[in-house]
Amino acid sequence: MAGRGGRGLALLEALRKQKEEQPGGTPQEPTAAPTPALPAVAPLPKGRAALFQALAGGARSLPGPPAPAAEPASPASASPAAPAPGGRGSLLASLARGVRPQVETPSSPGSVTSSVEEVTSSTAKLAVSEEREEKPPVIRKGETGKVIKASANFVRLGCEPGKGFFEYEVRFNPECDSKQICFRILNSVSDAFGRVKNFDGVVLYLPIKLPEQTTLIKAKHPVDGSDVTVKIMYKKTRRMGECTHFYNVLLSKIFRVLNFTRMGRQHYNPSASSTIPQHKLEIWPGYVTAIEEYEGGIMLNINASHRVLRQMTCYDVIKEALGRSRDNWQSVVTKDLIGACVLTRYNDKLYRVDDIGFDMSPQDTFPDRGGGETSFVDYYKKQYDITIRDLKQPLLISKEKKKTGPKRGEEAQPDKLICLIPELCNMTGLTDSMRTNFTLMKDIATYTRITPNQRQMALKKFIRSVKENPDAGKVLSDWGLTIEDSTVSFDARVVQSEKIVFGNNKEITVGPKADWSRDATNSAVLTAVDLMAWAIVYVQKDSNIARDFADTLVRVGKQMGIEVVKPTFLPLPSENTNAYVKVLRENIKPPLQLVVTICPSSRDDRYAAIKKITCADMPIASQVINSKTISRPDKLRSIVQKIALQINCKLGGALWAVKIPFDDFMVCGMDVYHDPTRKGASVTGFVASLNQPLTRWFSKVTFQTPGQELVDGLKLCLISALKKYHDVNGKFPDRIMMFRDGVGDGQLKYASEWEIPQLMSCFSIVSPTYSPKLTVVIVQKRINCRIFQQLGGNYDNPPPGTVVDHTVTRRNYYDFFLVSQFSNQGTVTPTHYIVIHDGCQMKVDHVQRIAYKLTHMYYNWPGTVRVPAPCQYAHKLAELVGKSIQKDYSDKLSDRLFFL
Repeated sequence: MAGRGGRGLALLEALRKQKEEQPGGTPQEPTAAPTPALPAVAPLPKGRAALFQALAGGARSLPGPPAPAAEPASPASASPAAPAPGGRGSLLASLARGVRPQVETPSSPGSVTSSVEEVTSSTAKLAVSEEREEKPPVIRKGETGKVIKASANFVRLGCEPGKGFFEYEVRFNPECDSKQICFRILNSVSDAFGRVKNFDGVVLYLPIKLPEQTTLIKAKHPVDGSDVTVKIMYKKTRRMGECTHFYNVLLSKIFRVLNFTRMGRQHYNPSASSTIPQHKLEIWPGYVTAIEEYEGGIMLNINASHRVLRQMTCYDVIKEALGRSRDNWQSVVTKDLIGACVLTRYNDKLYRVDDIGFDMSPQDTFPDRGGGETSFVDYYKKQYDITIRDLKQPLLISKEKKKTGPKRGEEAQPDKLICLIPELCNMTGLTDSMRTNFTLMKDIATYTRITPNQRQMALKKFIRSVKENPDAGKVLSDWGLTIEDSTVSFDARVVQSEKIVFGNNKEITVGPKADWSRDATNSAVLTAVDLMAWAIVYVQKDSNIARDFADTLVRVGKQMGIEVVKPTFLPLPSENTNAYVKVLRENIKPPLQLVVTICPSSRDDRYAAIKKITCADMPIASQVINSKTISRPDKLRSIVQKIALQINCKLGGALWAVKIPFDDFMVCGMDVYHDPTRKGASVTGFVASLNQPLTRWFSKVTFQTPGQELVDGLKLCLISALKKYHDVNGKFPDRIMMFRDGVGDGQLKYASEWEIPQLMSCFSIVSPTYSPKLTVVIVQKRINCRIFQQLGGNYDNPPPGTVVDHTVTRRNYYDFFLVSQFSNQGTVTPTHYIVIHDGCQMKVDHVQRIAYKLTHMYYNWPGTVRVPAPCQYAHKLAELVGKSIQKDYSDKLSDRLFFL
């Protein structure tokens, strides 16, 4: 009963039975006479079971705090009763307290207060008036900047007149406990409301509104032929914004009609695939889609996407490993396949390889649905008509992720393991070695790096295919949905170009490409730190490379205003990692400022060993260089110039600045690094500015284990940053602006309602009277929004500094999109900024300008970056600690950008 009718019906039935069992059978009506104060009673029961127990125990009211003595009736209280409370919950609460709700009462005074049918009918009437109040969208728009015509990859959806999304409750008399029987009964009477519906056993959604509030239909039971009355009660008309999940389900159905293959959350068209035979690759075109409610209404966000498939199976990978090394082939296969995403062509599904069963084979058996045993060989032959060739190959194991965890009180069930046959699994994605192959990546880019015009053509092609395919169009029209022919158009703004300040008060205005690499290498740095004691560690065969590097660094340093003396040369007898470790431990001592390590090849273990010593054990500024990088004389000078800038930062210097209009202002950045090899452990990187020009930064990391609250580490980082700011400036900042990366849409509410109050509690810990203003901005860069500049009938990438803060922004959030980089290849991706807490109460223009200014302040690149510099610094810090150091670094380096 409770499972079918919901909590409301179960509570009402319990109440009815309780009243029937009372002696005398007639409950006492409440009177208007004064009531004495009630004695103290137990706290309010929590949960449905406790409420049932209170009702079944004959309680006239729920336990609660002592009630005040009732006042005599006044003229005001004698007036007509207030409207009945809206919603089933308020009605049940009044019943439990013994208060008569404002519903029609039975004519017989000796009857029970209200039957279940009458209360249910009244609840339906209340629900009709309980239409969800539509909140206005959050509109926060800036005003400054040059207006340009723009578009984005969003398509408006509409609703045909007379259609919508109408919610009904369905009751069967006599009751029906089987959901499948309910479906069959309702389908048998669908002529009364149409074949198009969505029914879950109780709640019915229709695209049309029935003429009556309550519709009664006679039907026959599909099993015994007995009479059944179907009662369909109107509850509410849902807004389109409340139905986005259902609309996305319809969209998935459209892709199935169009014969697209679903991979994760994307859909791809295998029939339109392209092959790159020289690299044995296959590229599937497709789309990433989502229907959401935005400031400009309900829209479909659609973005062209591509999936790279390798024309080799996991079996081919295993054979290659056997060919390279028969002694440790299993470790090679494990490294190549664990964590890889594979595609099974027989059902076009993606799986992640979590383990390899080297002791298993296709001849092994597993329990079948008939209760017997069947081998993998027989299963694939019977189900897919596939003959497995190699009967001795190992099996791949994939763990099926559970969508939800165990319910309270239930034990966690073991993961479901899926065994896969290597020769039936195609590799997807690119390996690290492939990504470093310039020719291969260039060939792939010809298919995947598409221009704004090409992207618009792909979007319009999808819209046409939906409208021209009768079955796909019917999916939308059945529910009264319409889709426009083109993407939305709107006005965007381009904010003013920034001025970069170098040493000797030199200022330059950033050009249209947002790049100042020439000025950065030809100008004096803002704050120079002379390099008076440093050493170079290298293997003997790289002696000439090391000396050429040292001579070049001395020359380019003068041009940048940095004095560099000759280094101490520390040659190594071999390139063994232990040799590097030994010479570093022997030579790192005062007054040494910097150690440069030249490595003959790129090896993660050697790099990690060097960084652990120079960042944690014996803290000192360090620079690791691959000898191949500085081996070409024609490119040596330009490369050394960039290395010189990095070294100056690592020693505590500053390269350039932009004008910041605020004093006593601290900017923070945060990002999280997740290392898949450490079983879920993650590293949070945190940086905070220490001066007004935002050129000095404090950094700290925290390690987070699974289940640990992230905010615990954040509080520690923020308190440490505030104390360091006070040490440098002699006072605390008045305003704090935090840019936080690594927060998904599902975490926005948690971050806003839980983490921010926790962060604000840090201020009283620092000082009881300290109460600064705090603004928190979430930074999202992995988004599917693309913005185009409209130039007549063509589309191009918008210029750096383009801001969009309306139409395609979130309906219920203060947010905006910012294009900070120049791109002459492919389509530029904007960055999404969501202000979840605005304690500083800055103007919208100021928030947007601060975000844009900070994209100029990342010292590892003489140009703008996609995210504010503190976010990028936090990312680099967390990645270095998580990948290489894997423990906390020395506090002596916390006020330097040692992680660049």
